[in-house]
Amino acid sequence: MAVALASPHALARELAGEARVIDGDTLEVAGERVRLYGIDAQETDQICTDGEGRPWACGAAASEALRALIQGREVVCVVTGRDRYKRALALCQANGEDLGARLVRDGLALAYRRYSGLYLTPEADARAAGRGLWAGRFTPPEAWRQRGRQ
Repeated sequence: MAVALASPHALARELAGEARVIDGDTLEVAGERVRLYGIDAQETDQICTDGEGRPWACGAAASEALRALIQGREVVCVVTGRDRYKRALALCQANGEDLGARLVRDGLALAYRRYSGLYLTPEADARAAGRGLWAGRFTPPEAWRQRGRQ
């Protein structure tokens, strides 16, 4: 287990095994739903616009990117809590790479500032480089959910 996933929480536990993607920030690992801690990805049916103003399926792209990151790899998650939907909140990696950091760095998820500052630097890098969401226009997923998926 990489030091980057070490948790300050005394009650942290580890889940490991093959994973299945639920959406761009949620996996099923060892039979348990796991929400990637510190990120918020576009919802699966959410549409964004690219730099040319054309619509693109940004939510589906986040899910596909996560699927590619875990394909054929063991996923290791350090669970530190639960969200309001009773999903495990965890920092997860595959092949030694932090999945949340990668999605944010590629512009396919946002740092979930309300809950963590963990991924602010990768988000700033993605924004400066115009990667993924930052190449065009998008509604932050939390705002999109609050507006009733408009």
